[in-house]
Amino acid sequence: MRIARYTAGSDPVFGVVEGEPGSERVHQIAGDPIYAETVRTGAVHDLADVRLLAPVIPRSKVVGIGKNYADHVAEMGGGDAPAEPAMFLKPNTSVIGPNDPVVLPWQSTHVDYEGELAVVIGRLCKDVPPERVPEVVFGYTIANDVTARDLQRSDLQWARAKGFDTFCPLGPWIVTANELAVDDLAITTRLDGALVQDGRTSQLIHDVVTLVCAVSEAFTLLPGDVILTGTPAGVGPMRDGQVVEIEVEGIGILRNPVRDSGSGGPA
Repeated sequence: MRIARYTAGSDPVFGVVEGEPGSERVHQIAGDPIYAETVRTGAVHDLADVRLLAPVIPRSKVVGIGKNYADHVAEMGGGDAPAEPAMFLKPNTSVIGPNDPVVLPWQSTHVDYEGELAVVIGRLCKDVPPERVPEVVFGYTIANDVTARDLQRSDLQWARAKGFDTFCPLGPWIVTANELAVDDLAITTRLDGALVQDGRTSQLIHDVVTLVCAVSEAFTLLPGDVILTGTPAGVGPMRDGQVVEIEVEGIGILRNPVRDSGSGGPA
């Protein structure tokens, strides 16, 4: 099931997306599907007539995972891959949806795209054992772990570099966990139509089950929390006016334009 969050000229609502590409329709459902059953209201829209929003707004946190593809570790000159998942946090204020602009902050001169598979948590959980991971995952979406690379290096930690407003595009919808096996999905990124990242989730150093277990050992996870699973090789800078498209097999395409902030510094 594909769960979208959208607006059709009114307050944001959730819906089930059905149909083939180019002819999809979205069937409105009552409430938030993470907390309640997907009961349809009867309202239906052509997908082309609605504005898609981030499919989930994390009430608590986005947990990122660094250096989780060996080829990305190599391209970053990071030495050996981490023995345990390398975690960081992105604020929920960094989340935007499909087609929303990634805004380049005036503080940085080097902002990178990072295409990733994202895990959406469906229930309160802590210290999840591997065999119970399917019980706590609601579904999967696509993320761009936008990173101010120069600030990541100069700050010697990642909070500001990965936490600016608009630095966590999510979308276009959530595919529920019961309908998607994520062990070996193609993940690609295109910049202005040119292929720049080409990997598979089978190349993850720490797979989804391992990540959910490890993250839940560190943090209590709440419904709607998001785990970003890491990016394959090919990360690079984005410029004003460019468009980033991240595609994950079985989910869809997350597309975002890039814009300058229009500010030369603090007033």
